[in-house]
Amino acid sequence: MDITGDKEYDIRYTTKEDHPFLLRCMQLPDVVRYLPVETELEVENMAKNWIGFAKYRASITAVYKNKPIGIATLFLFPYKKTAHLSMFYFVVEERYRRKKVGTSLIKNLKNLAKNSFRLERIHAELFSGCHAIPLLEKMGFYTVFEQEKYVKEKDGYLSRLILETKDKL
Repeated sequence: MDITGDKEYDIRYTTKEDHPFLLRCMQLPDVVRYLPVETELEVENMAKNWIGFAKYRASITAVYKNKPIGIATLFLFPYKKTAHLSMFYFVVEERYRRKKVGTSLIKNLKNLAKNSFRLERIHAELFSGCHAIPLLEKMGFYTVFEQEKYVKEKDGYLSRLILETKDKL
């Protein structure tokens, strides 16, 4: 079911008031497993860093019925030599997955990257098994490299994957 055509669906710039939503999503077991953080303090610090890019208008929030349901953020680099690139993270509330929200966020984030920040490429850091990998591949991202045994979990290791846009934005 595609909810992105519903009149109650919208994309807006992220605000600091979206922090509780982001933190709640990041704490879900099927999300935190695929982030480079583990402890409550690490998750909280990453959420603060993530939401901090809202002040640069480098983050967008998907809303449905006036409630946040997903966030996508460009983690802008502060150096001139790398200002043409950006890493990004995104999260969609579990009950809104497979409803085109992730696709909508990524399309809008690519547009934001190109038109507001003049970025040439964006890339995502993911870990093996992450449910977002097929979505990004379908949207034209490819694996630039894989680093095996990057994350140590209780049940084994996960590889780190960097997926990047195939073409310039």
